[in-house]
Amino acid sequence: MDETYDFIVVGAGSAGCALAARLSEDGRHTVLLLEAGGSDRRFLVQMPMGYGKIYHDARVNWKYTSEPVPGLDGARSYWPRGKVLGGSSSINAMVYVRGHPKDFDNWRVPGWDWASVGPVYRRMEDWAGDDPARGRGGPLSVTDTGGTVHPLCDTYLDAAVEAGLGLAADYNGASMEGAALYQITTRGGWRASAARSYLRPARRRPNLRILTGAQAERVEIADGRATGVRYRRGGAARVARARREVILSGGAVNSPHLLMLSGIGPGDALNAAGIGVVRDAPGTGRNLQDHLGYDHLYRATVPTMNQMLRPWHGKLREGVRFLLTRTGPLALSLNQAGGFVTVSDGTDGPDVQLYFSPVSYTRAPAGTRPLMSPDPFPGFLLGFNPCRPTSRGHLALRPDDPAATPEIHPNYLDTGYDRRMMIAGTRLVRRLAGTAAFGGVIDRRIVPGPDDDGDAAILAHVRKAAWTVFHPCGTCRMGTDAASVVDERLRVRGVAGLRVADASIFPAIPSGNTNAPAIMVGERASDLILEDAR
Repeated sequence: MDETYDFIVVGAGSAGCALAARLSEDGRHTVLLLEAGGSDRRFLVQMPMGYGKIYHDARVNWKYTSEPVPGLDGARSYWPRGKVLGGSSSINAMVYVRGHPKDFDNWRVPGWDWASVGPVYRRMEDWAGDDPARGRGGPLSVTDTGGTVHPLCDTYLDAAVEAGLGLAADYNGASMEGAALYQITTRGGWRASAARSYLRPARRRPNLRILTGAQAERVEIADGRATGVRYRRGGAARVARARREVILSGGAVNSPHLLMLSGIGPGDALNAAGIGVVRDAPGTGRNLQDHLGYDHLYRATVPTMNQMLRPWHGKLREGVRFLLTRTGPLALSLNQAGGFVTVSDGTDGPDVQLYFSPVSYTRAPAGTRPLMSPDPFPGFLLGFNPCRPTSRGHLALRPDDPAATPEIHPNYLDTGYDRRMMIAGTRLVRRLAGTAAFGGVIDRRIVPGPDDDGDAAILAHVRKAAWTVFHPCGTCRMGTDAASVVDERLRVRGVAGLRVADASIFPAIPSGNTNAPAIMVGERASDLILEDAR
């Protein structure tokens, strides 16, 4: 079989699905999409609440684990990432957040300010409202959850108003500030992943070939130009050739790792790992950013989702309800409400994201999310993460086995700003919990316990209990400076015919969940690539 294509896209995740679908749309170009994982046609992938069951499922999940994190008292951080068609959009909590317009303006990269990316969001969205700031008819279905979430979400919104936070009519519209019900990527009760939204309509195109179970091993480079991709499938090593370009869309871990395996990275580290240096690019794998979250767990005096999903008859009832009507808690996300608020002076937009989940699971093993086996008593979670952390981590090759998953060093809580924000966010959560609205439904706080609430005590508990919100990005930083890994058109500096298009190119993490911005990057990349291919 001829394995020569115009474009090769490595990684069928959030950005890669959008990119491959758009590149193949007009039929002029042949496209190969390589995905290390398998099909997304699994019931627990397609059912929205099924992500709790696949949180540790190696069949669809890379199951990364960081190195010990000094800021978290030496604990390791578990990073589930999608290893399946759709990537992390197939295993995430589906919360749809564009990010604040200032996030993109502050990137200060031509063609990536809000005026440039706002139209891309509108093109990709299918939103039911008639707000001209939102898109209709796009491939990605975004659902308003009003009227379908647990009744305690109304209590949360009442508490937010009482605490002076206000409400956001549409946090993806004119103003992001305020509490809100979260919008989610579903359609007709099913998960609307990037694979379902982009690939499923495109996969019958004769000019698009999708290979699953295809693990990329390196980019083939000759005379300073990417010529193809070496990959392994079914135990056999193969090489696919690219007439025009190779585009890496493997995400914040896999894209920089593949660049380094291909000889593009910090020269000293490549030499130590026995990899020939094609281009000494010290920024590859640097600039790692992530959102760090912290939850408070409360015992409630009224029923929560625990009473719906804990007993066997509740599981049966909600399972039948979902199968018959595609409604109920199984058609929703765990994160049903939240919003974006400002706790510091002089910021460009909100600096804290809130989360309200009408469910709890105190007895869960550390790092798990047993959404279908919550606590036997009524409980709920109220948490947050700072929107724009300043700590920066990095990835590193393992010299004894460079092909193995790289070392992940998140460096959480590495800066004074990040530590202060965790304290400020904690005090905000406690202010919400202290409102009259919550006073009628809270029995007591379980986690953290009734310790001293001083700054030192708060930070000590944060170090023990904080967790990743699963938004790693930034490791192939885009910029106009020579130290950036890719330029403003996503071209890898120093190597022709090679680009990166995924969340790894973010210069700075957006304010909110990163799945929508990652899909936007795939869409935007298709524009740039097709412009350059004319």
